Amino acid sequence: MPTPTTLQLLAAALFAVALVHTFATGFFERLAHRQPAHAGLWHLLGEVEVVFGFWALVLVLAMAGLDGGGAAVQYLESRNFTEPLFVFAIMVVAGTRPILHYAALSVRRLAQLIPLPTEPVLVFLLLSLVPLLGSFITEPAAMTLAALMLRDTVFTAGASRRLRYAVLGVLFVNVSIGGTLTPYAAPPVLMVAGPWGWDLHFMLQTFGAKAAVAVVVNALAVTLIFGREIRSLGSAPAEVGEPIPLTVLAVHLLFLVGVVVFAHHPVVFIGLLLFFLGFTTAYARYQQPLILREALLVAFFLGGLVVLGGQQQWWLQPVLMQMDATSVYYGAAALTAITDNAALTYLGSLVQGLSDEFKVALVAGAVTGGGLTVIANAPNPAGAAILRGRFEDGAISPLGLLLAALPPTLVAIAAFRLL
Repeated sequence: MPTPTTLQLLAAALFAVALVHTFATGFFERLAHRQPAHAGLWHLLGEVEVVFGFWALVLVLAMAGLDGGGAAVQYLESRNFTEPLFVFAIMVVAGTRPILHYAALSVRRLAQLIPLPTEPVLVFLLLSLVPLLGSFITEPAAMTLAALMLRDTVFTAGASRRLRYAVLGVLFVNVSIGGTLTPYAAPPVLMVAGPWGWDLHFMLQTFGAKAAVAVVVNALAVTLIFGREIRSLGSAPAEVGEPIPLTVLAVHLLFLVGVVVFAHHPVVFIGLLLFFLGFTTAYARYQQPLILREALLVAFFLGGLVVLGGQQQWWLQPVLMQMDATSVYYGAAALTAITDNAALTYLGSLVQGLSDEFKVALVAGAVTGGGLTVIANAPNPAGAAILRGRFEDGAISPLGLLLAALPPTLVAIAAFRLL
């Protein structure tokens, strides 16, 4: 391992502090209630999406102090912020009333075709079909759609704490592994598909069946275990508002497709987003409030992760490269819990001479551990931002999420290692 610079050591320390901070957001929320004079500051520090952006700012200020402002600006310009921008754009577009209305309607009609109680079947489809759909519409879009629809079906006032965390854990794990059927939908796959020449046929052959089996087993398990409670929650209330014309829906879908198609070109998809905002303003009667705040917070979170994560290569890459194919699978799954899984696979793509077995194990491990924490997979902050208001103190317990995600993660391990 090369000798780290002062800046790299500081960045590693700040990264560790940020990780601890993510586990302490509930403490800051409680502090806001006990000390109302500074409630604004404590609420800010209690926002999990603010954590990495806040400590990234500290790193940039320290970098400016150590190496000068020019070096700090140069470092920021060397970072790739396409992923945070894309997640922001796709959340805003996918979270609109026309798309959610017709997505929910389609899933409900499919659930009604199955001769079983509608509510559990609906939850099963939201936790299986929608995550697998993420392989085609991208994981952030699938996470946004599933989280928004689950918010109004499972995450209601009558739902128990166990049910909420169980569903959240399965959702995060299934979205992480469900996006591996194609080479462009899951961020950790996207990082390596080009350099390693992984196409659609390779992904379906190598990951597709294994991921699909794990997704279905996880969704079926949580539906069966909590079936009685899910049935007791009843159906979501009927939507109120003006009927949505098919032409308005078609325009929304065109914008959604456009953002997905140009997911690697922020100049294009941000331009499309601006046009989309204009369209929603012109036809405001068919809309509900856009989730701009949630999307901005998630983008800020991911942007902070990009800034802080860019200084972790000096220790992360040597750790990965000392492993064989088996140990790298479990090592990547574990490391993913404390860093974005796309960062792990990106570092792997920089190394020459890796065996095909090592490459597959690295990516499989990275997506397997993608549901263990909020920071493990890029779409997770999107789901957390949408659902956290339905948890105690408006915060998701990191330990609660970790414990809930362990069983579906073990199912994913069994699928990827044994099938």
